[in-house]
Amino acid sequence: MQLLAFGLNHTSAPLAMRERLAFPGDALRNGLAELRSAVGSVAPEQALLSTCNRTELYFAAHQPEDARAQALDWLAHRSQVRAVDLNQHLYLHDEPQAVRHVFRVASGLDSMVLGEPQILGQLKQAAREAQEFGSMGTHLHHLFQRAFSVAKEVRTSTEIGAHSVSMAAAAVKLAQRIFGDLSQTKMLFIGAGEMIALCLSHFAAQKPAALVVANRTVSRGEALAAEYGGKAIALAQLPEVLHEFDIVVSCTASSLPILGLGLIESALKKRRHKPMFLTDLAVPRDIEAEVAKLDDAFLYTVDDLGDLVAEGAAARQDAVVHAEAIIDHGVQTFLQWKQARAHVPLIKALGQHAEQLQQQEVDHALKLLARGDEPEAVLRALAHGLSQKMLHGAYASLTSPDPDIRQEAATQVRRLFNLPDSL
Repeated sequence: MQLLAFGLNHTSAPLAMRERLAFPGDALRNGLAELRSAVGSVAPEQALLSTCNRTELYFAAHQPEDARAQALDWLAHRSQVRAVDLNQHLYLHDEPQAVRHVFRVASGLDSMVLGEPQILGQLKQAAREAQEFGSMGTHLHHLFQRAFSVAKEVRTSTEIGAHSVSMAAAAVKLAQRIFGDLSQTKMLFIGAGEMIALCLSHFAAQKPAALVVANRTVSRGEALAAEYGGKAIALAQLPEVLHEFDIVVSCTASSLPILGLGLIESALKKRRHKPMFLTDLAVPRDIEAEVAKLDDAFLYTVDDLGDLVAEGAAARQDAVVHAEAIIDHGVQTFLQWKQARAHVPLIKALGQHAEQLQQQEVDHALKLLARGDEPEAVLRALAHGLSQKMLHGAYASLTSPDPDIRQEAATQVRRLFNLPDSL
């Protein structure tokens, strides 16, 4: 069984391509069902990770090449992109690089924001989904558990995240370039997930004049807004109130845009062309891309934040070197476990053989006891008979007429039974 990591990320594909292959919200479970149907015959274990910066498929496959080809066909069909065009943006990692890749992803070393912590939670969610769906087998389960352990060690033993600039912090910096002091601005947050919660914590620290959360489930929005003294509204109210806000941050699991060009145009007219700062952290996008062409709309996507989040990279290099060393050790440990699993059938067979020999000798001993033989003599006969049968193979090899077999047997017997080399 070979492990594979197959997909695309922010370094291999533009946002428009990542949107086509995203699995927002409940689409992830449906995606797993489709994936199993597409590759299950050649890759019995599958998992699917989808974030704003990456979509990756993880397999444990009997036939790696067939799994890759069938996964490519499925992705091409789902995204409505020709396989030859899609393939330009995809990468494939097989062992041992697949193991290293998953460990680096979990540790935040493969993220747009080096060391960012959100990806670990997203990978754990992908593992839970695969487990609940029934597509997680022994190999992927151990891979993920080891990845989580390595990521924890990286975060506790290094300062990989100490100098990182999160997407939320980068968005605040961009907003400050437009408005300066954000304490006089009114802010709207669309969605109530982890990323919006992170953005709220950063923007709320600027003490805005107003803070509102818009969410499909108003109660969830209210719970989040209450933490920062804000209020919540329903998404249906956006056309009526959008013009009131200077800063809009959106990150939902919607498969279609929440804010279209016409809605933004209308809001800007009501604002009398006062600038509006918009940050779209969703993939697929929540805000139509054409909005960026409007004179008074300053729209930034996850890719637009790339330059800012790269700040502090030099300060993190020592931490990166340390983190890579931890990952190297983790990869070797995992591969050793996997190699040991290759001998599991042999280990089981050896155990069954030993149990059969034990049962034969015990049955014989019970017969001797039943006819009245001395217990001590029976026990000695039991021990002698069992040891003779267990060592029969070694004796036969050591006395083989073939000198090569005798030499190899002598070496193995010394090692297995800790006998001195002088014998």
